[in-house]
Amino acid sequence: MRYLHAMVRVRDLEASLRFYRDALGLVETRRKDYPEGRFTLVYLAAPANPEVEVELTYNYDDEDYGSARNFGHLAFAVDDIYAACERLQAHGVTINRPPRDGRMAFVRSPDQISIELLQAGEALPPREPWASMPNIGRW
Repeated sequence: MRYLHAMVRVRDLEASLRFYRDALGLVETRRKDYPEGRFTLVYLAAPANPEVEVELTYNYDDEDYGSARNFGHLAFAVDDIYAACERLQAHGVTINRPPRDGRMAFVRSPDQISIELLQAGEALPPREPWASMPNIGRW
């Protein structure tokens, strides 16, 4: 058995690509359009392990997917938790659970999928503004 991917449904493909690709830093590995089925699949992966993918499923017909809390979260290791959060903020992403401990942060995608960022290796020393930043919303 081999783990392949996690699938999340997205309501706005371009907004989701701006989040996952542009802000989070994943790379699009492939895309499949199925106009007869009225959906598109976009596969993304972290540059360090492209064999494990996130599949974005975009259905052409709008549908309310709810709060997405039942999904849990996607987790990514990052080289510098503070730099990753700064890059996400620069793209307009709210840091729901700031990396106060230098180890872990949470953000949400445009479709409210929780994304956990974990510092690779040992936690970084706590630093401002992160150490004093409160949680925002749900994560």
